[in-house]
Amino acid sequence: MKQTKKNRSDRRKSGKSDRMGLILTLFREFPNNKFSLKQLASASGGADKQGRRETLAILDQLYEDGVVEECSREKYRLTHNHLPHLEGTAMMTSQGSIYVRTEGEENDIFVHQRNTMNALDGDRVEVIIVHRNHKGEAEGEVSRIVERSHKVYVGIAEVGAHQIFVRPDSRRMPVDIYLSKRENPDIHDGEKVAVRIADWPVGSKSPQGELVDVLGMAGENDAEMHAILAEYELPYHFEKEVLDAAEALNGEITQKEIDSRRDFRNVTTFTIDPADAKDFDDALSVRKIKDGVWEVGVHIADVTHYVRPHTPIDDEAVERGTSVYLVDRTVPMLPERLSNELCSLRPHEASLCFSAVMTLNEEGEVLDEWFGRTVIYSDRRFTYAEAQEVIETGKGDYAEEVLTLHRLAQTLRANRFKNGALQFDREEMKFKLDEAARPVGVYFKVQKESNQLIEEFMLLANRRVAMFCGHRLSDKGRRIPRTMVYRVHDKPGDEKLDRFRQFIVRFGYMFKAQKGRAVAKEMNKLLKSVKGLPEENAVSTMAIRSMAKAFYTTDNIGHYGLAFDDYTHFTSPIRRYPDMMVHRLLARYLDGGSSADKETLESLCEHSSEREVIAAEAERASIKYKMVEFMKEHIGEEFEGHISGMTEWGIYVELEETHIEGMAFLRDIAGDYFAFDQENYEVVGRSTGRRMTLGDKVRIRVLRADLQHRQLDFELLLPDLAPQKERTSSSRRGMSKIKVSRSSRSKRK
Repeated sequence: MKQTKKNRSDRRKSGKSDRMGLILTLFREFPNNKFSLKQLASASGGADKQGRRETLAILDQLYEDGVVEECSREKYRLTHNHLPHLEGTAMMTSQGSIYVRTEGEENDIFVHQRNTMNALDGDRVEVIIVHRNHKGEAEGEVSRIVERSHKVYVGIAEVGAHQIFVRPDSRRMPVDIYLSKRENPDIHDGEKVAVRIADWPVGSKSPQGELVDVLGMAGENDAEMHAILAEYELPYHFEKEVLDAAEALNGEITQKEIDSRRDFRNVTTFTIDPADAKDFDDALSVRKIKDGVWEVGVHIADVTHYVRPHTPIDDEAVERGTSVYLVDRTVPMLPERLSNELCSLRPHEASLCFSAVMTLNEEGEVLDEWFGRTVIYSDRRFTYAEAQEVIETGKGDYAEEVLTLHRLAQTLRANRFKNGALQFDREEMKFKLDEAARPVGVYFKVQKESNQLIEEFMLLANRRVAMFCGHRLSDKGRRIPRTMVYRVHDKPGDEKLDRFRQFIVRFGYMFKAQKGRAVAKEMNKLLKSVKGLPEENAVSTMAIRSMAKAFYTTDNIGHYGLAFDDYTHFTSPIRRYPDMMVHRLLARYLDGGSSADKETLESLCEHSSEREVIAAEAERASIKYKMVEFMKEHIGEEFEGHISGMTEWGIYVELEETHIEGMAFLRDIAGDYFAFDQENYEVVGRSTGRRMTLGDKVRIRVLRADLQHRQLDFELLLPDLAPQKERTSSSRRGMSKIKVSRSSRSKRK
């Protein structure tokens, strides 16, 4: 009898152990799921009353051991300590929730605001996946903030009796930031300030900030432009050490220096630049070798003669990576002592250059080339308008030289497009500013033949330098690769091209090309066919979006958009650090030096590409600010436009006459409920069935112009939905009040 009881006890222990093993296996296979007692009992082999009782005992033990926790509706799940932990970067939404981008998940992990542990945009966080929906999309909870971002937030200070709260401009910071009034006694109410998050304890309503800078009163132009620079962590002044180093540079051109260079001072040389240019970093020389053969020199300011590696000026240039061009100002990569003085190829002065000198025939073929350091003398400074007048009339200073370069440039241009270069012609909108930098009008920058003249020779020099530096010839004539900095542009991806094909079908166009240069040639043909038609903007916008982005790298994959196998940036070392890198590489290889260190250069390439993206974002932010400032005077007025973009919450509309863009929220459209159909890329009315897509012409009313958030809100006025009374009351208002210059624009059909 005792033996029998022992056997029964052993069997119960064995059964309990097996049951626990099955329950733990189920939890571990589905770590994000919640299970009821009935589900766990059934899965472990005992759905009857006895089985549920034993399962409950097991769960009690696992609960005591901290392995599982009881959650909603008597369901159980693994505790956070036993769930997989992933690390990633937080991206905050305007509602306060975040998405975490990790290496372990294909898609970002959504975290509700209540589960973020006060994580902020850019923070490095540890996240636990606690749920997946039927699509496999993950929802998580932040378990730990690994590292706070050093991101700078810009906002308006609201100064109270005992504290200061900063109302951030960024929609990615949904709460105000607290500043100590005792530590910041000089901040005034309404000032624009830049702050960094110091701490945000769990349970506190607001993060605690530390002051970075006071930018000025909100609404003042300088304060707002400095705010944009601070937001993107771009500098708006040089440190004293850098300025002192620049002032200490010796600008004298000695005879010894001249003797060490090729002398072009007696060859006709001139610059062609915008009328408002302050620095001239490239010049062209031209002379006839014989009938049908010309020597063309592309002379670039020799910045690296003055800026040595690992000096304060060079270190600052590395950090900046590029000059930044806001609407009303340039934030230079180099101090003005260099950009506007020593390295500016001013007329009637000798200047030191690094040059690419090429011998060309009338077919644009390069018969010979030479690279090296030179000294030049600029005979004339042309503006683009002055050079254009010579091209159009055949008369003026150095007319023969200008016309020769124009003829060769047009041949180079034709050859480039014949070889499959992409041709995107989009108007560039500019603002007319008054003395206080307020926008008073809009005009459009047009690329004419004088612009093309400069562009083609800069492209040629960049290409030939890349070809020379990328390889050396061995004694046996073999091409041996050398480390080089390239500007590359990958071919378009299949997925983006497929979306483009699907999009243009709705306009009645077919796009059959699948890969290679055939895509570029068919794209050019399509863009030419839609020129002047209502769908031109929509098709060209989607065509640009289907293309890859250009970047810097030491791995040469060619430049798809230009149809070049080898391409670099050599021609603008005043405003781009990669060009300085290329100048140093060219000097190294001309002197017979060995191949440079690839790893070091690749790191600099990645940094330069990142800085270029940030600069472009800041430039767009300044344009957006001026758009909103300009339209603030037109609240309540109606304008014609076309749909330029779509999201699940609204439609972007670009105004026809000014190219100013704003958003019309779907919730504000009267008369129907509209939703975004992402698969077909159109907005559809639930009851009317009305469909809208990119390129559709629409009429809008300007509702709001929010300068702090740089946001324009439009109301979409659909003919059969908008109240008739409202339409007629505003019919006399519109574009007549907006000044738009079209003196230099090409004719529209």
